[in-house]
Amino acid sequence: MSEYPHGPAWLERLPDLAAACIEQWSLVPEAPIDTGHSLLIPAGDVILKLNPLGEPESEHEAEALARWKGVGAVRLLARDDERRALLVERCRPGTQLWALPDDEATEIAANVLERLWVPATEPFRRLEDEAARWAEELPARALDRRLVDRVVPFLREVGPSQRESVLLHQDFHGGNVLMSERGWLAIDAKPLVGEREFDVASLIRDRRPASKTQMERRLGYLVDRLALDVERTRGWAIAHALAWNGSPEMITCARRLAS
Repeated sequence: MSEYPHGPAWLERLPDLAAACIEQWSLVPEAPIDTGHSLLIPAGDVILKLNPLGEPESEHEAEALARWKGVGAVRLLARDDERRALLVERCRPGTQLWALPDDEATEIAANVLERLWVPATEPFRRLEDEAARWAEELPARALDRRLVDRVVPFLREVGPSQRESVLLHQDFHGGNVLMSERGWLAIDAKPLVGEREFDVASLIRDRRPASKTQMERRLGYLVDRLALDVERTRGWAIAHALAWNGSPEMITCARRLAS
């Protein structure tokens, strides 16, 4: 799990954490799946997920799943917050939404998002606070200066002026929406609370690097279908690409959206 950014301490503990959860929930484990940031262990009709200890983005994933109650997302079957472990239903056949044609996938994604956006406040992190942090951090990073000069004022303006407080997935893209026996379900949330416009950012950039035509088509559909503010939606898509990733592919997407 070389992509794990917080050092080797969690990796060293991981075998013991997994063994303890397998015993606690009487699982018969199958071959583990290394996602690069968490560990998944299939076991029959369930998945044991172990998130890195101390990672803020996944801290409240279990609570988000508990709030969604299996509506639009995988069901949470058990949790161990001390070990940062979740036991969730296994999606079968597990086809990723990416496998579908673009327009069909975007329509399905909108259907799922409508089910996830429930009112919420505590204990989740706030988009307002994340926006303030990103506005402070972005100028110091080696990024496209024109994009940074556009994004920082946007974050400082819209961050404190959230239009609502709903539960946001934050990493909602085609790889995190799977086909199950109950339909299409979201997985792997990095939950925040804030306005809905933010939550389509990853979806607009899906199948990256997406062409400008693809992204504008998705943006237009999602804004109309979900009654979003177009400029706030575009601004969040650009800002999130820089703040949350900043890879060359994401910079390319941000430039295309900003042009």
